[in-house]
Amino acid sequence: MTDASDGITHIPDGFKSGFIAIIGAPNAGKSTLLNQLLGTKVAITTPKPQTTRRPIRGILTTERYQLVFVDTPGIHDSTRTLNQVLVGWAKQVLSDVDVVLWVMDVAKVDQHHGFILGLIKNTKKPVILLLNKIDLIAKDRLLPIIGDMHQRFDFASIIPISARFNNGLELVIEAVLKFISVGPLFYDADAISDQTRDLLAAEIIREKIFLLTHEDIPYATAVDVEDFKEDLERGQVSIQATIYVEKPSQKAILVGADASMIKRIKKLVKSELETHWGMKVSLDLWVKVHKKWSRDERFLKRIGLIEK
Repeated sequence: MTDASDGITHIPDGFKSGFIAIIGAPNAGKSTLLNQLLGTKVAITTPKPQTTRRPIRGILTTERYQLVFVDTPGIHDSTRTLNQVLVGWAKQVLSDVDVVLWVMDVAKVDQHHGFILGLIKNTKKPVILLLNKIDLIAKDRLLPIIGDMHQRFDFASIIPISARFNNGLELVIEAVLKFISVGPLFYDADAISDQTRDLLAAEIIREKIFLLTHEDIPYATAVDVEDFKEDLERGQVSIQATIYVEKPSQKAILVGADASMIKRIKKLVKSELETHWGMKVSLDLWVKVHKKWSRDERFLKRIGLIEK
């Protein structure tokens, strides 16, 4: 959506750079916003809440600035180990950025507003409120929401947007740049994300599980890429990954009759990765049961959801 540069041979005077957190409740549209800002997919998106499980950095570089957006898991109050880990990621990101973008879904009443307000009041960083999904509500509902949020917190700016339809995102960039200082290139000018290819593969596998399965199946799954090999000369990638579930019944659904479900997941993942990388992808998927993995801190560390 912006004039992204194909490369910068030298950093001009006044070049700005900084880090921006994207926070919000589950399913508020944070990952959609990140992808739209960059003009490419770096974060998985699904209609289901709590899709994002770890911070993902998306890098937008032009001849005038480099903005590093950090997409975070949905913030919500929960006592489950995994959910507390996800909220912990978001809290950590808040302390490491220059600006905060709070993405709020205006199409529904959000029970997590108070919890998020409590977090941002302690950040001492400029917070820009993005009222997302304005395409889903009547225009006359916006002003009361804006007025109410102005009363709750001293926002640096409040901007109505529709991330899905790329509406208002130029205003978001302009608002962010007001709080970004002159600085260096933190990443190569042509970098789009710091996400490794094996992590992207794991995320795409999770995304297809979210899209193809229902009820508790998506939330009961974790993906571990156990082997990842690239052959750049031949243009090939070989991936071996295991999908973990918590119950045998969940495994049966995820595998499907005659392995029909796992074959569908594999086909969609291969197709997307081959298109994204422009390389041939060989993908092996296994499904294993790990009871209560979402409460197992050692397991969460092994798959990278808790820092070691």
